[in-house]
Amino acid sequence: MKLYHTPLSGHAHRAVLFASLLGIEVELIDIDIPAGANRTPEFLALNPFGQVPVLEDAGVVVADSNAILVYLAKKLGRTDWLPEDPAGAAAVQRWLSVAAGELAYGPAAARLITVFGARLNPEEVIARAHILLERLEAHLTTGKWLAADHPTIADIALYSYLAGAPEGNVELAPYTAVRAFLQRVEALPGFVPFPETVAGLRA
Repeated sequence: MKLYHTPLSGHAHRAVLFASLLGIEVELIDIDIPAGANRTPEFLALNPFGQVPVLEDAGVVVADSNAILVYLAKKLGRTDWLPEDPAGAAAVQRWLSVAAGELAYGPAAARLITVFGARLNPEEVIARAHILLERLEAHLTTGKWLAADHPTIADIALYSYLAGAPEGNVELAPYTAVRAFLQRVEALPGFVPFPETVAGLRA
């Protein structure tokens, strides 16, 4: 398997992390986005949206980080990570939608400003981040994991940008349950940390 990624992307990290948790060896291929490597004809043939990560597996190309999580879980038949029953699958899908929505427009967007210089309104995205964190805090006071009584791809989908939130000046100190959740993910066998940058509150 080949995984096209860039190390500072939280979307790419969730794919790298899940592959490692599953014990899958993947060939990591760095895509230099500032240099335009994601806009070459070769890369656009893999993903016309020009985004990382992209997984290539024996002729099968999977773009989008959440889709990669689903693909890997299905390929290995890991129903612990992606339940097959309707209620379990729906619970996971709910949080995948949060990862693509509230997480992307809150903590991830705040980090885009400090790490990548994105022209976004800091007050607006940081406020959105705290709304999400308050909801996660309430949810995680009722259980250790987001979608089940054990880790699923829902937890992996949210981990990276939650862990990197302080880089976007989103303080995690008030959220005890969220911080405990991050520590539980970090204690999983095969865990791979999200690279830190000199930005935000970690500077």
